[in-house]
Amino acid sequence: MNPSTQEANAPLGRKAYTEIYRRIMTLEYAPGERLEEKKLVAELGIGRTPVREALVRLSDDFMVETHPNKGAVVRPISLPNTRAMFAAVRVLEKGVAELAVQVDNKSLLAEMTATNEAMRKAVKEMDALLMVEANSRFHHLYALCSHNDYLVNALHKIRCESNRLAYLSFGKELDPQGTLGIHYKSVLEEHDQIIHAIKVRDGGMLEEIILKHIRTFQTRIVHYMMV
Repeated sequence: MNPSTQEANAPLGRKAYTEIYRRIMTLEYAPGERLEEKKLVAELGIGRTPVREALVRLSDDFMVETHPNKGAVVRPISLPNTRAMFAAVRVLEKGVAELAVQVDNKSLLAEMTATNEAMRKAVKEMDALLMVEANSRFHHLYALCSHNDYLVNALHKIRCESNRLAYLSFGKELDPQGTLGIHYKSVLEEHDQIIHAIKVRDGGMLEEIILKHIRTFQTRIVHYMMV
């Protein structure tokens, strides 16, 4: 079953979540914007109950905030929250690195390789949304290499916010000959290095690559926000 068929057959609550999430990630729903249930129902063509379910999930994933007098609001982007997010990513992804080299992750590594190839294709096509989604999928598979549901779930929540930041930073400039082209090349290469480190079960190498990977992304995001 292909992804479009899966989405068509998905429960309405999940459909609503996916659509609202993508609109928040791509800034169609801007930070701080009020999300009115009636408007969402009309725009999505989905009933009020699934929309409410989606907003609850999005709140749990730090994409939406609920205020007594305003209802649901797209979570604002702030420098303190962004720095806190990266601090959490460092702790959690280092934890994954420690566990990932202790077990056989052959099947997950094959999926990570295929996902990184999908990201390469998205880079060639200069499709920012596909790049962000492929990158998110890669890091989800990396988290699964820990075989620890607590780490996987915690990183999922963080990845929701980091995807929005990635699109915010990278969604407008896609010249492969410029700085972003060099950046994406390094991201793809670091993904390959992560796969290799897990394959040979070298925990020290894996932790070093992961920390470098996080540091590169954080530097770009913080610079973007401060300009």
